[in-house]
Amino acid sequence: MQDVHEGSMDHTMKVLVIHNSAAEEDPAAVSIVIEGNQVLNTCGYRTKACVMLMGLIYALNLEYPKKLKFTFEVFQKLFLEIDGAKMLKRSRASKVSY
Repeated sequence: MQDVHEGSMDHTMKVLVIHNSAAEEDPAAVSIVIEGNQVLNTCGYRTKACVMLMGLIYALNLEYPKKLKFTFEVFQKLFLEIDGAKMLKRSRASKVSY
């Protein structure tokens, strides 16, 4: 199973989801990878892993990856409602009203 993870460990930050071929809906494993190291490997669900990744970013005082900076900022401001008043112009343009 190690060779399956080798190409996926070179990213700065990610939620790694491994599916079992028998179970299409539920993932076999969900883990969090930061700077090539698997820091949490028993997250259970994608949603929980995303929330835990945001918690790790704040707890460890990490910067958002440059390529995903705006994605993380929209997630932070819209869904977590943290610092929503200071939305970036680019983020504000992509805001969806519900």
